[in-house]
Parts: sequence; C-alpha cells; structure tokens
Amino acid sequence: MHSLPLFFRLAGRPVMLVGTGDAADAKRRLLERAGAQIVGEEAQAALAIVAMEEDVEAEAAITRLKARGVLVNAVDRPQHCDFTLPAIVDRDPVLVAVGTGGASAGLAKAVRQRIEALLPASLGIVARTLESLRPAIQARWPSPAQRRRALDAALATGGPLDPLKVQSADAVERWLAAAAEPVTDRMVAITLSSADPDDLTLKTARLMGEADRIYHTADVPPAILIRARADAQRIAAAAAPAKPGPGLSLWLSMQAV
Repeated sequence: MHSLPLFFRLAGRPVMLVGTGDAADAKRRLLERAGAQIVGEEAQAALAIVAMEEDVEAEAAITRLKARGVLVNAVDRPQHCDFTLPAIVDRDPVLVAVGTGGASAGLAKAVRQRIEALLPASLGIVARTLESLRPAIQARWPSPAQRRRALDAALATGGPLDPLKVQSADAVERWLAAAAEPVTDRMVAITLSSADPDDLTLKTARLMGEADRIYHTADVPPAILIRARADAQRIAAAAAPAKPGPGLSLWLSMQAV
C-alpha cells in the first residue's frame, strides 16, 4: 500500500493554494466544497496545493513549503507530492475516494464513474439515519461485536439495508424494529480454486469482509488474505481449529491440484 488514505476535516481551516490557471481553479473549487479557508503562501497552514505550470517556479515553491514543514500536493508532479487528491464519489455523508498515487488521474476518474453508477442517492439518507439511531442500535445490541454482526447482516447483499439498492427514508427504522438476532459463533470452510483474488466469488468476498478471523493454510497467498476485513485476525494453521472463537471465522484452503 503506497499511501494511507485519510479523510481530513477542512471546514474553516486554512489551506494554501499557490498558482493560477485552470488547474488552480479546479483545486480551489474542490477546497471550497470541503469548506477550507483558502490562503496564500505567506499564511500559516498545514497543507498546500501547488498548481503552477513552470517547473522552476513550481519546484522552488515546493522546496520553500516543505522547508516550513507543510505537506504539499504538487499538481502533475507526483514525485513531489506528500499527499494526493483522489477522485470522489459524494453521497453525503458517504464519501468514496479513488486514488492511484498520482499514477493516472484518468484511471481514477474512470473507476469513480463506475462506482458512481452503482451507488444510489439514498445511500446518504441511510448513513444519516444510522447515525441518528445509534443510541437505539446500541441499546438493542449492547456489545460492539453484536452490533457489528447485526449491521453486517443488514448491509449484506440482498439484506434489508443493502447499500447498492434504493432504500426508502424509513428503511433503517423498519430494519431496527424487525431485526432478528444475528447468528453469533460459526465457522465457514472455503476451498479456493484459484490464487487470483479476482476469482473470488461474491459470497466468499462478502464473508471475508465480515469475518472476525481468517484461519488459513500456508499456501493461501497474501493477495487473497488482504481482501479480508482490515482488522480481522489472520492465522496460519495446518488444519481447521476445533474451537475457532466467537463471531464469524473462516477456514481457507487451496484446492488440491
């Protein structure tokens, strides 16, 4: 992973914008959408965007800013960037950011457009309602693990809160009123037919995104294991455990050739 994706809250905070022209104007519009206070190089700020056409002028500005400890995004100069600006899908408050580390803005835009077509406008309403009903959800499922499993089941493909389906304004309330207790402790065995992560079935990919821990044989490649939930335990083992632990566990093994 070449970068750690972060979401900065910029409302009311100063961000330097150095340069003029179309590229600078585009960055200005983006910063204004985020509520940033746009300032010049003479001000104090933690972040700066340098949008200058001339290499000598741009590199001089980058050098000055970095000497002050400012994190810099240099338009069309990825080798000088401390951070990059992704292509954004906005379903406020849900944001999806697609970045390529500066390799290709066109590729990031193409991926964003595909994702844009998948996400309904109601996704933002679902997110805000989940936020407003957080106390009720916590009261229904006091344990964080219980809440996560309940939400995983609701948000799964075909679930009552499937994020890729258009939802009514009261979808979350109806789910909370009718939700059954999620299945708690279980282990699912999965035999992988390919070492290519693109060959994972939708069901396997979903389970890997929900599992608390992944037990696996030594020959399961890292490219597969990285598709699991970021905070899931990954445990190499010679055989499936008799007591896998609470929540959802997976046993991954490769199909014999």
